[in-house]
Amino acid sequence: MISGMSKAELLFQSKHRFPDGAIMETKLWRVPQPVPGSQHSLKYRLYYGKDGSRLVGYDNERGKGDHRHIGTDEEPYRFVDIDTLLADFKRDILKARGEI
Repeated sequence: MISGMSKAELLFQSKHRFPDGAIMETKLWRVPQPVPGSQHSLKYRLYYGKDGSRLVGYDNERGKGDHRHIGTDEEPYRFVDIDTLLADFKRDILKARGEI
């Protein structure tokens, strides 16, 4: 559960280690009320990094709302639905890995 959200329901989580040591981790919760700054009832944290550095990240941190991190840059993210979120995250990972 997430602090301050006693009725958060974990919808899914996964962790994948790539052969080069990079890690992709996804966590998604349904929350009783939107996280401040977001307009939907989901809380998420998507991470891709290597050697302790975040290369790609998507989250909806309290007060910041939906946003993404590409390297050291942070920018707003327009949340549409879970499928789009995961597809956008995976596309950014492929870009970070030089695969597209």
